[in-house]
Amino acid sequence: MEQLTTRGRLRRTALALAAAATTLGLTLGAASPAGAVTVPAEFGTDYHDPLTAAPAIATPHTRSCSVTVAEAKFKDFTPYTGTYTPPTGCGTPGRWSKVVLRLDGSVAGRQYDRLGYLDIGGVEVFRTSTPEPSQDGIDWSVEKDVTRYEKTLSGEQSVDMLIGNVVNDTYTGVLDVRVTLTFYTPEPGRTASATPAGSAPDQVIPLSDADSVTTGASLTVPRNSERILAEVYATGSGGGCEEFWYSAVTPSASYSCQGGDDGPYREVEVSIDGKVAGIASPYPNVWTGGWSPYLWSVLPSPTAFDVRPLEFDLTPFAGELNDGKAHTVDVSVLGVPSGQTGWSAPTNILVWQDAHKPVVTGALTSYRTSSLPKVTNTYEDGSLRSLVTAGAHSLKVSGYLDTSHGRVTTTVDRSLTTAITHHWTPDENTDNQTGRWTDVQKVTVNGHTSRTDRTYTLDGRSTIDTGNRLRVIMSVDDHARTDGILSDDKYAGDATFTLGVARADRHAVATTSERYRLRGAGVCYDHTLATEQGVLTKDVRRC
Repeated sequence: MEQLTTRGRLRRTALALAAAATTLGLTLGAASPAGAVTVPAEFGTDYHDPLTAAPAIATPHTRSCSVTVAEAKFKDFTPYTGTYTPPTGCGTPGRWSKVVLRLDGSVAGRQYDRLGYLDIGGVEVFRTSTPEPSQDGIDWSVEKDVTRYEKTLSGEQSVDMLIGNVVNDTYTGVLDVRVTLTFYTPEPGRTASATPAGSAPDQVIPLSDADSVTTGASLTVPRNSERILAEVYATGSGGGCEEFWYSAVTPSASYSCQGGDDGPYREVEVSIDGKVAGIASPYPNVWTGGWSPYLWSVLPSPTAFDVRPLEFDLTPFAGELNDGKAHTVDVSVLGVPSGQTGWSAPTNILVWQDAHKPVVTGALTSYRTSSLPKVTNTYEDGSLRSLVTAGAHSLKVSGYLDTSHGRVTTTVDRSLTTAITHHWTPDENTDNQTGRWTDVQKVTVNGHTSRTDRTYTLDGRSTIDTGNRLRVIMSVDDHARTDGILSDDKYAGDATFTLGVARADRHAVATTSERYRLRGAGVCYDHTLATEQGVLTKDVRRC
C-alpha cells in the first residue's frame, strides 16, 4: 500500500521522505543488572518486534491439527495460489469446536506498509496490513478466530493470497509469510448450539472476488435461509486521500486532500435490489506508515494487522431473498467523490438454514430510513482554517419468517453518528484533527434484544517547526459494548524526527503505549504495553 504523496500528508507518510526514509530503526536497549531496561536517546538501526496488548484467542483443551495454507515471499503483485485440504485426525470436517488462523511474517531492509488478503474457496477469511521493517529485520505474527468459516473449510478449496509489494534497489524488503490453520476437536459432551446465532453459518457466499467496491453483484440464497448476515472488509487505502478519508475537506475549503460535498463523512452501505438494507460506520484504520511511521514501530494501531469486517444483519430481508431468484446486491461507500478510487470492500454473505424445512417463507413488514445521511460541514478560513463536520443516519427494518420452529420476527435498528473537527494553517505545518464515530445496532428476535455499541475515536496533532522537525501526537481508541461485555483498545503515541534528511540524521524519538481491556460478567482482562525509541519498557497485566 503506497503512502500518500499529496503536499498536506507529506509529513504523515512521506515521511517516505528521501526514498531510503521508509526504514525506521532503533537500538534495542540492554537490560541492566537490576533488570531495568536501558532506553537509547534516539532510534537506532533495530527495534522490538511488533506486539499488541490484545488477548490471545482462547482455545479448548482438545486434540488439535494444523495445516499450512499458504507460504510465500511477496516481492511484487503476483498472488500466491494453492490448494487447501482439510486435516485428518481432528474429527468430522466442518464440526470443529474452533479454528484459528495464524500468520507468521518476517521482513528486513526498507519497505512500505502493505495491505493483503487471504481467500479460501473464494471466501475472504483474512485481511491484514504489514509492519514497516527495521534495517536488521523484524518478525511478527497475527492470529484470528475463523471458526465461522468452518463449512468452507470442510472440503478441498482453492487458496489465493496476496500482499502486494514492490522490491527494487530502494525498497528492499521482501515479505516472507506463512499462514497456518489449527483445528480443535469438539469438547467431550459439548455440541453446537441449535440456534443460528450460536453456530457457524451453513454457507458462506462470496459476493465478489475483486478487491474493489462491489457493484451489482448477483446473490441467490438457499430457499430455507433463516438468518442472513453480510460481512464487508471495507478499507480505505492505496496511497490517495481515501487512505486518510477522515481528513478530506469540502470543495470550498483550501486543503491538500479534497473530498466531495460531504467532506470527510464516510458510510458503508449494503443495498438489496436498490433498497438500503444495512449501514455502518467504517473504522478509521491507520496503517503503520500513517501520520508518522515512528508511532507504529512496535505497537500497531488497533485492528491494523487483523482488519475487522463490518457486519450487517440482513435477516429482515430473508423472506424476499428466499424466493429462489437472483437479487442484486450493491456495497458502496458514501461520501467518496465521484470517480475517486481508494476503497475496497470484499463481501461475504453468511447464511444459516432451517434444517427441517426446504422452503422458508416470510416478508419484510416495516422499513424506515432517510434516503441519505444528514451531513453538515462548517468551514472557516483565516490564519487557522477549520472544518467542523457532523453526520447522522439511521435505519430500522422488520421482517418475519415462518420456520420449522414457528414464526420468527427480526427487527434491526441501527444508528450512526460522525463528529470531526479539523484545524490547519494555510501551509499545513500545523494540522490537527479529532474524530468520533458511533455505530449502535439493536437486533430484536421475537422480543429478545441484542445490542452492540461501537465508538471509534481518533485525535491526531502534527506540527513542523522552524528546524523542520515533525512532531505527531496521536491517540486512537476502539471501544465497544456488546450485551454487557465491554472491550476497549486504546493507543497513544508521541513521535518526533527531522524531515528531509538521511535516516541517521533524523534524531528520531517516540513514546507509545497501548492498553486493552475487557470487562463483564465473569470477564476481566487488562493489559498495558509501552515503548520508548522502539524499546519495550512496560508490559503489565492487571487481571
